Amino acid sequence: MLKLINLKKHFGGVRAVDGCSFEIKKGKITALIGPNGSGKSTIFNLISGVLKVNSGKVILDMKNITNLNVEDISNLGISRIFQQSRLFGNLTVKENLLLAFDNEDTKFWKNLLFVDRSSKNKEERIRKALASFKLDKYENKLARDLSYGQKRLIEIARAIIKPHKLLMLDEPVAGVTPILRKEISRILKDLRKMGETLFVIEHDMNFILNIADEVIVLDEGKVLASGKPNEIKHNKKVLEAYLGD
Repeated sequence: MLKLINLKKHFGGVRAVDGCSFEIKKGKITALIGPNGSGKSTIFNLISGVLKVNSGKVILDMKNITNLNVEDISNLGISRIFQQSRLFGNLTVKENLLLAFDNEDTKFWKNLLFVDRSSKNKEERIRKALASFKLDKYENKLARDLSYGQKRLIEIARAIIKPHKLLMLDEPVAGVTPILRKEISRILKDLRKMGETLFVIEHDMNFILNIADEVIVLDEGKVLASGKPNEIKHNKKVLEAYLGD
């Protein structure tokens, strides 16, 4: 579904991404792991258009999306969450989720004010998403009044509601409680059962090795290893990268 071909991104003399090539397979959960500063979030930003590639290619469903702008890439089918919360605190949960349906600035207020003909369908999708996340009672609550973990769940729900081919999650369980980690694990596994394709960055090794089908390990901007979770868990090079010699 998604291919990176010899992708490179430099910041001055720092090679944040240094010739990465790998593939994300349809209907699978692929994890991207590595020590701090290994280039994980930079790769996410290059794929989604937040940063421009120095060289190499990003291919989505055989279409070259390298260096397209964020809106075009999003509309082609990539939906993501970031490391930091990006909800609108002064809007309700329902209003935040409603904004997922269209990225075009001209339709921002149409979505928010429910003047679209398909508003009933959108509201129904929001209700189903909140029910699946067990957050029904928070529909009309302001986002700023949610806990950090609840905000994380709403951000994942918003990414899922948005029409997409690939769901990219940057540290979905960072800072959340153990109970919510289990809930997010359940949600991601359910999404895979439904045929979703997920690309996930996560520092919690126990969490990610429990849900991933494939694991890609970065170190100093390069692919150090890739394989099944059990293979990665016992890979000497990976252990050295995390723990040192």
